[in-house]
Amino acid sequence: MRHPLGARHVRPVVSPALVEESKEPTWLTIPSWSVVGKQDAVIPAAQQIAMSRRAKAHTTEINAPHLSMVTDAGAVTNQIEAAAKATD
Repeated sequence: MRHPLGARHVRPVVSPALVEESKEPTWLTIPSWSVVGKQDAVIPAAQQIAMSRRAKAHTTEINAPHLSMVTDAGAVTNQIEAAAKATD
């Protein structure tokens, strides 16, 4: 299968990427926001909520499927705006 951007845009993996230890995850040190679609059939809501709690995210739960930004664009926009105002 060809890469959609063509081979010239795909960088080769360098060996340090395979053995270098990862650093502290950014979700531990910067604020996070999440929107959980409770009807998501791709990522279960319980799993999304658990990840959001672990990241101490400001979480909004909505009655929407996986593409909540399409189903409930207003709720997603509100969460983005809240994050922007909080990080000004």
